[in-house]
Amino acid sequence: MRILAIAPTAFYADYGCHIRIRGQLRALQGAGHEIRLVTYPAGRATSDLAVTRIPLPFARTMPVGSSRRKILLDLLLAPTALATALRFRPHIIHTYLHEGALIGWFIARLLRVPLTADYQGSLTAEMLDHGFLSPHSRFLRPLRRLECWIDRRPDILFPSSDAALAQLEQRTAPRQRLHPLPDAVDPALFSPQPSDPALRAALGLDSDRPTIVYLGLLAPYQGIDLLLEAAATPPLRDHPAQFLVMGFPHVARYQNKARKLGLGERVRFTGAIPYSHAPRHLALGDVAVAPKLSATEGSGKLLPYMSMALPIVATDTPAHRQYLGGDSILVGPATAEALATALVEALSELSIWRQGALRLRQKVKERYTWEQTAQTMEALFRQLLGQ
Repeated sequence: MRILAIAPTAFYADYGCHIRIRGQLRALQGAGHEIRLVTYPAGRATSDLAVTRIPLPFARTMPVGSSRRKILLDLLLAPTALATALRFRPHIIHTYLHEGALIGWFIARLLRVPLTADYQGSLTAEMLDHGFLSPHSRFLRPLRRLECWIDRRPDILFPSSDAALAQLEQRTAPRQRLHPLPDAVDPALFSPQPSDPALRAALGLDSDRPTIVYLGLLAPYQGIDLLLEAAATPPLRDHPAQFLVMGFPHVARYQNKARKLGLGERVRFTGAIPYSHAPRHLALGDVAVAPKLSATEGSGKLLPYMSMALPIVATDTPAHRQYLGGDSILVGPATAEALATALVEALSELSIWRQGALRLRQKVKERYTWEQTAQTMEALFRQLLGQ
């Protein structure tokens, strides 16, 4: 099959949404299908996917999350995607994010081909999480109506979690079009391994202190403020644990906050690291933490943690419950005191939680690989073409 993918984002960067896009498309390509991705002009080039970008050479940087600049870029992405589709003649148009689904719908109708869409969370909920939209904005209600209308356009929707599936069902998206497609990971890349003493020393980590690791975006809705406040709250404040925080953006902001909280050298920020380097960095950790606060999005960072067989402490959100079950510590309500207590508990009972971590790795190999993702998508694409 020739599959045209539309992703209105600055692809590629090393964080959850882009990792999901790349993982799905590479797995479909590995299964023998021809892939063409249309995306924004910003983003890191990749050699493993054929990518067409908006021809706008001066727009080489983009903020993560909602932005007014994306409205203009979406207007330019539509004709770029149409021109690409007319040359490529796809059998399927597969889209990401609501803006991509809207653009894809027009092109799919014109070419009379099926439209599918990946659903990682609510458009308006993301705008609220990022502070782009106020709960009292006069634009909120019409945007929600538009979002619901878009949700009903694709022939198939792939929600990334049970919570996302429930959202779509509440918005009267046709149930027969909803096919859950959880996040995935490569268990061969993210596998348990000894920690690297040279890397530990290069990062300034103390080899005699336990290490708590975080990998992901640095933003309030991801719970980074909560994590730093927990580090400064008893009983974690008095514990010898150190923190390795990996990700972007807003590194300087959170470094400043850590200093103000008196955390000093206990917290190390790496900034962005290549996804392929993440296993070596995660292997330095004794416990991984997922403090995400948003209840409407998935949590792709859990899969690398699980695949590395790391004990996990996570906030009690629907996505975290779906993946982790009873094999990790879930924190609710999400307060600094509760998170601090849970992290100390995990570090105090590592032998117990490491057994749960091994079960989580086995779950990854059985349910959450990119090959399994591609098989699910391929089967449903063939059903659509058969119809």
